[in-house]
Amino acid sequence: MRPIVLLCTLLWASCSPPAAPNVQVAAWEQRAERVTIIRDDWGIPHVYGETDADAVFGLMYAQAEDDFNRVETNFLNSQGRLAEAEGEGEIYRDLRMKLFIDPDDMRAQYEASPAWLKSLMDAWADGLNFYLHTHPEVTPRVITHFEPWMALTFSEGSIGGDIERVDLDALETFYGSRPENMAHGQRRDASVVASRVAPEGIGPVRPASDVVLADVVSRDDAAVQGTGRQAWDEGFLPEPTGSNGIAIAPSNSASGNALFLINPHTSFFFRAEVHVVSDEGLNAYGAVTWGQFFVYQGFNDRVGWMHTSSRVDNIDEYLETVIERDDGLYYRYGDEERPVTARRVTVPFRTDTGMAQREFTVYRTHHGPVVRQEDGKWVSIRLMEEPTDALTQSYLRTKARSYDEFVETMRLHTNSSNNTVYADADGNIAYFHSNFVPERDTRFDWDEPVDGTDPTTDWQGVHAVEESPNSVNPSVGWIQNTNNWPYSAAGPESPDQDDFPRYMDRGSENPRGVHAIRVLENKTDFTLSSLMQAAYSNQLPAFAQLIPPLVEAFDQAPATSPFREGLAEQIEALRGWDYRWSVESVPTALAVLWGEDLMRQVSDDARAAGVSVYDYMATRTSEEQRLETLAGVSRRLVEDFGSWETQWGDINRFQRLTGDIDHPFDDDGPSIPVGFTSGRWGSLASFGARRHDGSKKLYGTSGNSFVAVVEFGDTVRARAITAGGQSGDPGSPHFNDQAQRYSTGDLREVYFYRTQLEGHTEREYHPGG
Repeated sequence: MRPIVLLCTLLWASCSPPAAPNVQVAAWEQRAERVTIIRDDWGIPHVYGETDADAVFGLMYAQAEDDFNRVETNFLNSQGRLAEAEGEGEIYRDLRMKLFIDPDDMRAQYEASPAWLKSLMDAWADGLNFYLHTHPEVTPRVITHFEPWMALTFSEGSIGGDIERVDLDALETFYGSRPENMAHGQRRDASVVASRVAPEGIGPVRPASDVVLADVVSRDDAAVQGTGRQAWDEGFLPEPTGSNGIAIAPSNSASGNALFLINPHTSFFFRAEVHVVSDEGLNAYGAVTWGQFFVYQGFNDRVGWMHTSSRVDNIDEYLETVIERDDGLYYRYGDEERPVTARRVTVPFRTDTGMAQREFTVYRTHHGPVVRQEDGKWVSIRLMEEPTDALTQSYLRTKARSYDEFVETMRLHTNSSNNTVYADADGNIAYFHSNFVPERDTRFDWDEPVDGTDPTTDWQGVHAVEESPNSVNPSVGWIQNTNNWPYSAAGPESPDQDDFPRYMDRGSENPRGVHAIRVLENKTDFTLSSLMQAAYSNQLPAFAQLIPPLVEAFDQAPATSPFREGLAEQIEALRGWDYRWSVESVPTALAVLWGEDLMRQVSDDARAAGVSVYDYMATRTSEEQRLETLAGVSRRLVEDFGSWETQWGDINRFQRLTGDIDHPFDDDGPSIPVGFTSGRWGSLASFGARRHDGSKKLYGTSGNSFVAVVEFGDTVRARAITAGGQSGDPGSPHFNDQAQRYSTGDLREVYFYRTQLEGHTEREYHPGG
């Protein structure tokens, strides 16, 4: 029996966090004494450190306390290690990440980083490792020890990063079927190498899928419920999560101070609310993506920043002409034949019996990694790959204290997937278009793959900050962006589309943009309270376009039509509707369910016709199709809820039952009515909800995830709310304590100054204490 006992002991040791040397533990403990964490009465951590590195150490410790699972999962994804926790189904997601993220390269970039940035990365790793050391009951799924270089693998903070634009099915088709990646002609299992490492516990996660609808889906919209083609295949609409940012100039505020709305729309619980302060000038409050050491969307005492997903074209595909020679593969570039770079990549994955791995030979040209094949040519993809500068910019903007300092951080050009809405205590407001826009020859159609053999298709540097369609201090006194195009950011004072190349923006106006302009124009007395009310304005402008044609179809139906009797009451309810949502509204329920059903039916046709899906629904659908869709919705409401006269709040619900990333839903479980709707209908407050696993009610999984309104002046005033609560632990009092206020837009006071925490402190301690 002794060999078996020894084997079991070795297996247990291989899956447990390694014991830290005493000298390392002593250093952690000394640093912990220089850090104070104050949890306010909502559980939000206010982290105070002597140095920036001390504050980062405490911030990571606090994040791990709140939801270590999400911290680890984000870095499993960022390093291409999800399959180690979740199995073979994530192999190609991991391979995609490994095309861009090479640990040896990340280590080299870490070593070459400036001392100040290395100290932050060291503190990042130390904070997480100290948490694991002081919480031996926590069993990581994979990462038992964090190394400083790992911080470079997730350096920008957006929920749907550039890498996820690579289609997984096409990637698998290309690499999974190549002879060098197979053994004995078997596609999947022949190259698997068994391991004796025992499997660890897993929990499902689904990062971003690909964008499919220009009118419906935007870039910051990777939601746990699924987006893009996966969503269509599963029979529901991909949610246009995106984000809202609004800045109000002093001329339009009652106090004469700048006001600011921070309203990211992401999958719920993807970011936490934090406050991190140091004696070296760090003082940032806002939303931090789990596992990162910078506040991604937030404010300090002088400056506020809000990122919204951009529709810029800054990712390009190249058609490569590849030639096989005796000494390897080459690709044509002008008059040259350049060698294709090949390297071996190993993707470990979990199985029912232990660990296994697949090995791939992957390829790259100077344009970027090869990701698929089209018409006999290999396709490489080029995108921004500057993790050190990206991490630098993400952190330094949180310490900017003026417009000039903030713009200086933008000259690193690494906030690639986002626009930025800005406000500051000096009264400046601005909209900055995507921070990374390659300069290209406008003769080519950059929406399509270009000829990689033609040197004139290469990027010609990056556009300067000032060369983008920005809006700075417009006299209208407001700035808005809702993932719509930049050409309405400041109403009549917006940039002129004709002044910029097509690749600057591939988007259009959207219903949220129409709504935002409506609540901002001609108003000059904004307060913190009225800005909050604007953020929850209950207009649904898309239905002002869509419902009249539906009513007209009914009015024009012949007297003998079965719709005349069957839909008369529903049509009258919609005819008298003011296109505003509320939990008590029956027309809201009818309109949303009808609109979603009709949009599912015609979106492919609208895209093929090259017109807005909203225009197509309003003008190109038949009268019978509009009415039959409403009849079908009415039947479903009767079947599920007993009557077509069902209030919207009885259908549209917020529910948080567990801390699982892939959250379960239950019609018999407790839930809360929510009045606001999907952003696709123009609701500024967004709530992306659908049926789950046979449920009758719709449950939200994305949309308003963090909301804050801020007033800058001699001091900062702010109010905020987080979906559900701060903690991922169902046993915590802060797991769901904000849910009711979240559902009604009742933002709570932000305790920005330490004096404000008096009487609102739940716990004060050092990390490890």
